[in-house]
Amino acid sequence: MISVENLTKSFGAQSLFEGVSFKLNQRERLGVVGRNGHGKTTLFRMLIREDIPDSGSIIIPKNYRIGHVRQHIDFTEDTVLKEGMRGLSEQERDHHWKVEKILSGLGFSNGDMQRHPREFSGGFQVRLNLAKVLVSEPDLLLLDEPTNYLDISSIRWVERFLNNWIHELMLITHDRSFMDKVVTHTMAIHRGKVRKIPGDTGKLYEQIAQEEEVYEKTRMNDERKQKEMQQFITRFRAKARLANLVQSRVKTLRKMEKREKLETLKTLGFSFQSKPLPGKHVVSASDISFSYTPDTPLIRNFDITVGQRERLCVIGKNGKGKTTLLKLLADALMPQSGKITYNPNVVKGFYEQTNVKTLVDTRTIEEEILYSDADVDRQKARNICGAMMFEGDAALKKISVLSGGEKSRVMLGKLLVTPVNLLLLDEPTNHLDMESCDSMIAAIDSFDGVVIMVTHNEMFLHALAERLIVFQNDGIEVFEGSYQHFLEEGGWQDEPSKDSGTDGVRSSSDSQPIRSSTPKLTKKEIRRHRSEIVAERSRALKPAEQSIARTENDIESREKEMDAFNQAMQTASQAQDGAKIVEISQSIHACQSAIETLFDELESFTDTYEEQNVVFEKRLEELEKD
Repeated sequence: MISVENLTKSFGAQSLFEGVSFKLNQRERLGVVGRNGHGKTTLFRMLIREDIPDSGSIIIPKNYRIGHVRQHIDFTEDTVLKEGMRGLSEQERDHHWKVEKILSGLGFSNGDMQRHPREFSGGFQVRLNLAKVLVSEPDLLLLDEPTNYLDISSIRWVERFLNNWIHELMLITHDRSFMDKVVTHTMAIHRGKVRKIPGDTGKLYEQIAQEEEVYEKTRMNDERKQKEMQQFITRFRAKARLANLVQSRVKTLRKMEKREKLETLKTLGFSFQSKPLPGKHVVSASDISFSYTPDTPLIRNFDITVGQRERLCVIGKNGKGKTTLLKLLADALMPQSGKITYNPNVVKGFYEQTNVKTLVDTRTIEEEILYSDADVDRQKARNICGAMMFEGDAALKKISVLSGGEKSRVMLGKLLVTPVNLLLLDEPTNHLDMESCDSMIAAIDSFDGVVIMVTHNEMFLHALAERLIVFQNDGIEVFEGSYQHFLEEGGWQDEPSKDSGTDGVRSSSDSQPIRSSTPKLTKKEIRRHRSEIVAERSRALKPAEQSIARTENDIESREKEMDAFNQAMQTASQAQDGAKIVEISQSIHACQSAIETLFDELESFTDTYEEQNVVFEKRLEELEKD
């Protein structure tokens, strides 16, 4: 258990925390939420001793290991697999299969594992650092925006991995859907304080909203009462017969707490400007193909027609061509064969992560917005700066001093300046907080033009996607329907591996008939079998889950007894009551023995649960291979 007590932290005039206290208990998976710049990452840095609080303390048990993903790249081995094995403990130094399984889940193929780590992109190098932390199995796992460099398949794998995590977890992510599926508790850093509750983000934000509504109503009611009392005092102060009543109100007024009006919190609030587009046709691609190298075709013979006000989401694993397709549709790349036809009145707006390189370091934020379009005046530029949370003098910051997230907000601001009717967005949420993601969904939903977006955020997919462009099984296809419909129709399938085997050699007891000799299951049969396995797993694991919960409760009760015995021992020692000291010593010894026995039982029940769960996970994995 980690205990944070009266933590205070500020940077210059900006105060992040004021007297913050909370506890992270055994096996809790805690989601940490809050607006950008409110201190989430700073809190993590203090937990790993990379930053220190101004006051307060963080109490961490002795020999308690905290794991976090290092952004600094420092590889010393010549293959990805060997580098991943550096995360293993001394007792597991040769357990390469454990590393292979995690690397595979994070999107590395068997061939990738024998390549040099420095051959990969920065995103995959961060994934390798993530794998090293996961295989080390720390007591507390700190994950700060782990989904930023992951595709949907890897995100869904990490989600399953974390749901089976038996230690403590603290998670920061802008992906609300991902967080809600993983956490047991949620904590908000809000107005310099923290609020921790059991449950997900929806429950937490609802509770905060209700409490702030009550606060504001109480404040307004108090102000009304104070005003009435002040008026009474002013009116009747000179009347002797009402002196007692006046003095009574004076005393009451002095005692009444002055409640400050809640400050309006800054958040991205924006809308895309739409330009009318006559006609039904917006853009169409006919038989287009593209590749960066002749032996690795990314897009082959792709066709699509996009009509008015459509919402298309482009999904698939990283490196398969999603961004390339968006660049082709944005006219930033030319197809090597085929043709892309636009409505002559199309005005495109293109947002892509690498576009930040087009920003001029010597310009201010305001100047970048001003130079985006000839029709933009200074007042409009300032309005856009404010919407992007660069208010007042912050709009005069030079581009050169901005963080990566701030530069992305500038790029988004530039996109808002000019009316467009075709929005092409490549991962627009990577540097936004949850509240800003909500604003983004609302802005896209109300936009009158067409939106084609690359995203791995399943909340966006469920909320916006009407059609999907799916990169899967070394191909590209258009799915006519929503993301939920896509999942129900079979959804994500494991891409066939170029190398044989991913989980090591099976034992004879695990041998199964070769899949190719049996009829291939239909998608409907796969869903039915999956439901049957999940239901069977729930029934099989329930006794172990109940035993674990019961034993944890017994341990908690015994520990409370131990606290009471220790208090009684202190009292008996002060009274020098020898007989009582002997009696309590016997009780303490018996209680301690009972606690140790319960911990042994808990370990046994947990092992049983994990062993049973592994069997069902393998059955589900085998089913997905059909």
